[in-house]
Amino acid sequence: MTAFNRRESLKTLAALGAAGSLGPLAWAQKPLTVGVIYVGPRDDYGYNQAHAQAAAELKKLPGVKVVEEENVPETAAVQKTMTGMIQQDGASLLFPTSFGYFDPHILALAPKYPDVRFSHCGGLWTEKNPKNVGSFFGYIDECQFLNGVIAGHMSKSGKIAFVAAKPIPQVLRNINAFTLGARSVKPGITCHVIFTGDWSMAVKEAEATNSLADQGCDVFTMHVDGPKVVVETAAKRGKMVCGYHASQAKLAPNA
Repeated sequence: MTAFNRRESLKTLAALGAAGSLGPLAWAQKPLTVGVIYVGPRDDYGYNQAHAQAAAELKKLPGVKVVEEENVPETAAVQKTMTGMIQQDGASLLFPTSFGYFDPHILALAPKYPDVRFSHCGGLWTEKNPKNVGSFFGYIDECQFLNGVIAGHMSKSGKIAFVAAKPIPQVLRNINAFTLGARSVKPGITCHVIFTGDWSMAVKEAEATNSLADQGCDVFTMHVDGPKVVVETAAKRGKMVCGYHASQAKLAPNA
């Protein structure tokens, strides 16, 4: 998290603590409205679903109202969605979740609404950004390293596969970590990568998975928004697969 986020989060927690000490009367105040925006469907077995699960937990908190919109592209459309949530729903905290929402869309809108906090998943924040903008991200490469360790143990061909969306730093981190994890088990193993070009392209994800299977890859993972297609396609080809973002276990229980 950024220094801004840590500092402001402490203030928020302190305020919530004070409100809690006041009892039920504190929650008679106007609820905090939180806006959550997804680039795809909320039930994609992946990135959007993971955020939707977090939003569902937020809805359980007293004094918090959550408004959501799914299938919002990484275009000026997200600016319209954010503006609507602010002006019509009264949102004062926004989670525009997709990578491409940040620049230019969040950066363009944040100065117009200085009292609204924009919190973006992607780790793109810098000190030059507006003060009401924050960024957060997890150590995703550590999880993919563990996936790689498992892949190294399971692979019989010595070839593992990675279906990726875009060659941005976060995705490249995952590819490298997956490969290094596998090589910690089998030093000579190779990782074969195909980039589809976007976060959700079901046809290209299926084509990439089949192509990599044809090349002899026998353990797959991915960094796309909805891993469902890769998981199910790999399973149909008799391959093993490591999930990502959310659990895909029930999609391919034997793979």
